[in-house]
Amino acid sequence: MKLQNKVAVITGANSGIGLATAKLFLKEGAKVVITGRRQKALDDAAKDLKGDFITVLGDVANTEDNHKIIIETVNKYGKIDVLFLNAGIAPPTSTTDIDESHYNEIFDINVKGPILTVQKALPHLNDGGSILFTNSIVHQKGFDNLGVYSASKGALRAYARVLTSEVKDRKIRVNSLAPGPIDTPLYGKMGLPEEQVEEMGKGFAAQVPLKRFGTSEEVAKTALFLSSEDASYINGVEIEIDGGLSQV
Repeated sequence: MKLQNKVAVITGANSGIGLATAKLFLKEGAKVVITGRRQKALDDAAKDLKGDFITVLGDVANTEDNHKIIIETVNKYGKIDVLFLNAGIAPPTSTTDIDESHYNEIFDINVKGPILTVQKALPHLNDGGSILFTNSIVHQKGFDNLGVYSASKGALRAYARVLTSEVKDRKIRVNSLAPGPIDTPLYGKMGLPEEQVEEMGKGFAAQVPLKRFGTSEEVAKTALFLSSEDASYINGVEIEIDGGLSQV
């Protein structure tokens, strides 16, 4: 029970990495707040969860929703021990087709959302707590058609470094997960034909030294490690969970 009686907030937790992490955190004794921007998806996710949890409808791109997520958490559980900023999107677009709408959507969700949620949560985060970001290996390598997405993850990594320093006096640890190809619903939300998504997936898997996609559960185990006392002296890092793709 590595998170016994700890309060954890997980954004974007109605599917994929967020949902797998919520299940694992609950199993390890945490009280969990899961958020998402679609009520039906939250309701469906809740059916698979066992333990002490609440769901909060909220779009991290919306400043008022970020505040609402924290307020409802505090009203229910008091303080926060683990803040996992996981919500994100990755719609592909070539450089020649990027427009303002594409840029704003990605940066609002992937960058503005986490930054503003942290700002709202810090007064309620226990000293010695843990802040965790879902980043990506895309800011380390160049993947075609993911220019704005890659830029958003690079920005989030830079922000996490500064945050690590700014909360050091409160002994709050800040770390990031950098998944590679992970079998999550994210790929199905890219707005591409199913055949194209399948071919893209095969291409990614072929580049991975382990020759396969990772699973949400494998990422969740790393999230648990970084959020628990097992990682008490790990701070400011980004851990790649990519089967070696970013390293070779």
